Amino acid sequence: MASVESPEKLWSPPDGVRTQMDEFRIEASRKFNLDLGNYNDLYHWSCEHYDQFWDEFFRYSKIVHSAPYTTVVDTSLNVSQKPKWFDGCRLNYAENLLRHRNSDRTAVIFAGEGRKTEHISFSQLYSRVQQLAVALKAAGVNEGDRVAGYLPNCPMALEAMLATTMLGGVWSSASPDFGVSGVLERFCQISPKILFSVNAVIYNAKSHDHLEKLTSVVEGLPSLEKVVVLDYTEMSAPMDISNISNAVSFTSFLSSAVASQADSSGDEVAFTQVPFDHPLFIMFSSGTTGKPKCMVHSVGGTLIQHLKEHLLHGNMTQNDIIMYYTTTGWMMWNWLVTSLATGAAIVLYDGSPFKPTPYALWDLVDEIGITILGTGAKWLSALEDRDIKPVESHSLKTLHTILSTGSPLKPMSYSYVYRAIKSDLLLGSITGGTDLISCFAGQNPSVPVYRGEIQSRNLAMAVECWSHEGKPVFDESGELVCTKPFPSMPTAFLNDPDGSKYDKAYFLRFPGVWHHGDYCTLSSTTGGILMQGRSDGTLNPSGVRFGSSEIYNVVEAFAEVEDSLCVGQAYQEDERVVLFVKMADTHSFSPEFRAKLQVQIRSQLSARHVPTFILPIPDIPYTVSGKKVEVAVKKILSGHSAAAQEGALRNPQSLQCYVDIPELKV
Repeated sequence: MASVESPEKLWSPPDGVRTQMDEFRIEASRKFNLDLGNYNDLYHWSCEHYDQFWDEFFRYSKIVHSAPYTTVVDTSLNVSQKPKWFDGCRLNYAENLLRHRNSDRTAVIFAGEGRKTEHISFSQLYSRVQQLAVALKAAGVNEGDRVAGYLPNCPMALEAMLATTMLGGVWSSASPDFGVSGVLERFCQISPKILFSVNAVIYNAKSHDHLEKLTSVVEGLPSLEKVVVLDYTEMSAPMDISNISNAVSFTSFLSSAVASQADSSGDEVAFTQVPFDHPLFIMFSSGTTGKPKCMVHSVGGTLIQHLKEHLLHGNMTQNDIIMYYTTTGWMMWNWLVTSLATGAAIVLYDGSPFKPTPYALWDLVDEIGITILGTGAKWLSALEDRDIKPVESHSLKTLHTILSTGSPLKPMSYSYVYRAIKSDLLLGSITGGTDLISCFAGQNPSVPVYRGEIQSRNLAMAVECWSHEGKPVFDESGELVCTKPFPSMPTAFLNDPDGSKYDKAYFLRFPGVWHHGDYCTLSSTTGGILMQGRSDGTLNPSGVRFGSSEIYNVVEAFAEVEDSLCVGQAYQEDERVVLFVKMADTHSFSPEFRAKLQVQIRSQLSARHVPTFILPIPDIPYTVSGKKVEVAVKKILSGHSAAAQEGALRNPQSLQCYVDIPELKV
């Protein structure tokens, strides 16, 4: 049983500041004659009466729509029955993101390695999207057609997505760090009509040719009718795409559209109005435990969920400048770009966050006045390891929020942020996933930040922590579940005509309840959540269940340790715990250091937590979105092929490190 004592409080909502969360709570109290005195009251009302909540928030967020809805949702259906949302409503995603299209305020700031910062206004963005929509329309893209991007995080990725969705098309993307097989595993399932890509990318101060990979991808996608290639790095040699089937340069693609428009009436392309549940994005699972699942996310569900998180949980306004360090292959890119609907400016950053120096992103915060900075837990940990202290070198006067996701944020990283970065900002650890293209829990301007905890469950997300027997628990580890429907559930999986893959993914473990596959603890004293890793990687030696993050929090506090991976291995009808340790530079592994780790794990956790084996390893596998890959390693230790586990890993070669380890032969 975990302690019910509150952890250290690191931040509290400033006195006298009225947030949009406060405004919404007060308006809801007045309208429904309720006494919603604090966030906890609002949260429970939003879950118990989620139809009323979403109806009220639809109006509050001023979603642009051309036809009203007749019903919000059928509350007689449970979450596994996938009820229809906002029936009758017609709208367009791009129209909502471009609702400020007549403004000269900055919409997009493009920055990256070796690039001069570029500012694009809302009116300029709209003009660019219009031109690209004309080109796509001339190329035969119609409502429901699929368009894909194999692109870095750059303006063209945003503009191509907006132009596609303006026409009622469906967008999907992968980042250039995906290998050919990873891209084809995804795009072959969706059969895109058009593919956008680049000639090369820049990372770690080096230019990397992309045309070879692009050529192989195009050869594997017979559905493609046009491949549009941007001369992205302006390399000294002219871009040669003559060997790529149906390929044209981005410039040529646009110029042909201009000519086509000149031959027509020259009218603007209209925003195609589609139903609330019309497909918007096709997202993919990581592919580390099998063929990637293709999740279809809806126009309305994505939009309204993101707006709730930006407006209420993020308190975002048109005065904000938000940057999330992400690639186009991660759902945080989709989440980031929806910020445009609030009138805020977004920063698209491409390149390493450590070039030309480890202070690159902090320089950018001061240069352009970033107010909300999003990143991964791994980056914050890496900064601490390098003893980076922006509080001593930078102003950061505009920065009021730092967000972190991708993996559980360690308690020591909370302390690092408030000690070495800025003491009066909101540090919001957020959790959710590609499956819901949003968050179950995250930042909240209405409640304190406690060390090691996500602040709160998000509004209208009926999240509970369930025991192995399926009973709600507090202050002890359990499975993260969601007991009621929410609008950003996938509308379907592709290639799943009877819905069996969908049901197996979320509703097999607890029938009628969304089982997310995360292990967590819900605090009865703070209302916060402590994330403990994926439940399919939960450790269970001799019937004692605990999350791998408990081990990481102890082990990675050692300066000698750069990284670690903790997995279970089946052994003699039980499970033994194996901890792999990647040593930091200038440090080597030894029996003495192994004993040091064992003592610390035993004293901070328990004797049951001490791994059976603690072994050195040269590399730790990660997905491209920054998550440690535990399950694939667990399978390798059980005799499965390493190649079969590669999926879309950032460093697939790392899996070979775990093959045929003598100590682990069973």
